[in-house]
Amino acid sequence: MRIARQVALACALASPAVAQTGEVVVATTGGTYDRALKEVWFEAFTKATGIRVTTVTATDSEQRTRAQAMASAGKVTWDIINNVDIIAESAQNRAFSRDLTAFCKAFEARTDLAEKACDTAGVKISFNATLLAFNAERFKDGRPGTWADFWNVSRFPGPRALPSFNDPWRVLAAALLADGVLADKLFPLDVDRALKKLDEIKPQIQLWWRTGDQSQQGFRSAEYVMGMIWGTRASALKAEGQPVAVSYDGAFLLADMMQILRDGPNSTGAEALLKFYLDSPEVQAKLAERLNVTPPSLAAVSMMSETARANIPNSPDAFKAIVKHDAAWIAANQARMLEAWNAWIQR
Repeated sequence: MRIARQVALACALASPAVAQTGEVVVATTGGTYDRALKEVWFEAFTKATGIRVTTVTATDSEQRTRAQAMASAGKVTWDIINNVDIIAESAQNRAFSRDLTAFCKAFEARTDLAEKACDTAGVKISFNATLLAFNAERFKDGRPGTWADFWNVSRFPGPRALPSFNDPWRVLAAALLADGVLADKLFPLDVDRALKKLDEIKPQIQLWWRTGDQSQQGFRSAEYVMGMIWGTRASALKAEGQPVAVSYDGAFLLADMMQILRDGPNSTGAEALLKFYLDSPEVQAKLAERLNVTPPSLAAVSMMSETARANIPNSPDAFKAIVKHDAAWIAANQARMLEAWNAWIQR
């Protein structure tokens, strides 16, 4: 019976044009990101397969908390969650997400795909930078470009923004870069030193954002003139005509990874959705252009406009300046960093 089911699943995935039924429930962080996924990917998938895709909105931390709670209760109502690769590959997430080793075998020979685009923990749908963004109209005579500039409130005055959710390592790393630590010497992170450096800038932080939408709205309303935000959100602000500019110096490049939850309501449909994406470079290219991110397929990169390719995080100049993080150390020390961060932010 199990073998028959596997054969049927393989046939279904191999023929995405055959209309199927059902629904796949995907958790996303909402806003611009959610709309892009729906309009570029999910609608095309539904048209090709007949399988509907419904989204629910939750922050990264809320997604993993809810997924863990559903798994513990034995009642999983979502099929897929979307976390950055470091979180997705952590022991916590692996405890409630499916091992995709067997699923990924179909993509092992794909030379166009980035390394581990399909991995045991999930499928990497894009690569995105967390970076320094600022209001270009406020800094016409000299633009900030580094985290040291972020801390330099005399030369670059104005309110700041930083994220505050359950993944503080990028803020800690930025503080260490601002304190003179070399990018290739960041890890293991000196958490105490980072928090001491953050004491200097804390009075200038007017927005501690928890979601990408908050970071965008804070820029629109001038709550801050300089901040750490996701590249996707900076791209969306640019598209609105907002005077946002960015720097890749000291940026952090991570992958958005989709994970299939164990015992979800439609695991077969979830696999079909991820396969459709990996097999559709034209969809990847459109999504990458829309969000200003790097797609996992080189074929997709070649389909993007020259302007878009120049702006994504793996362009030559941008890539040189990006910080290479230690994913294993971050995952192993996540709880310790979060405990220290929560104690500091509440002081």
